[in-house]
Amino acid sequence: MEMNRFTLNFNIYVGVMIRLFKVKEKQRELAENANGGAPTKKQSPGELRLHKGLLHIFNGIELFKFPLHLVFDPSVILMFYFVFLRVDISELNLPKSCAITFPNGKDNLMNFEVSIRPDEGYYFGGTFLFSFQVSPVYPHEAPKVKCKTKVYHPNIDLEGNVCLNILREDWKPVLNINTIIYGLYHLFTEPNYEDPLNHEAAAVLRDNPKMFESNVRRAMSGGYVGQTFFPRCV
Repeated sequence: MEMNRFTLNFNIYVGVMIRLFKVKEKQRELAENANGGAPTKKQSPGELRLHKGLLHIFNGIELFKFPLHLVFDPSVILMFYFVFLRVDISELNLPKSCAITFPNGKDNLMNFEVSIRPDEGYYFGGTFLFSFQVSPVYPHEAPKVKCKTKVYHPNIDLEGNVCLNILREDWKPVLNINTIIYGLYHLFTEPNYEDPLNHEAAAVLRDNPKMFESNVRRAMSGGYVGQTFFPRCV
């Protein structure tokens, strides 16, 4: 009887979460239509990912006999979001040029670091470290990502802020940690001067790619570009 009641409540919770996805997608669709954009299709992969995460939750509750009256407590529901993060990290499929580490131990999945060593392009041979701070309501909010390596880059400012659209307005719950890491990697293989944070670097990349390449090599080797010193990262 208790498990039947749990199953009913669990199905209600799944329904609420799916409706939340759909409301967010509808709001996004209306906003894009208002701006003259094409209508967007609903993200069914997001619903599939939702079901997968909730299945892990269900199995855990059943295995450990989690007290039923606590299952839908708001603080416990926040713990459920952690399951999505654990699933995403366990299913990472990164290139050899990227690695993930947990400075505070693998029990702290909410804070970790990713190192990227580009194997082509302007930044070939450099090693760049990023910190990830994951929201308690992930995947409904994107992680906060900062570059800990000072780098001469049009899309990364000198304070480590990163200009990557999926970390801002283009984030959707269907995206994951793997997507972000690949996005960061492509910032180094294909830097973009059209959406800059470091406007000076962007202007050099646009107007004089050879000088930009020279500036990148000087910065990565440990030296000054203009009045700014960059520590060695090769």
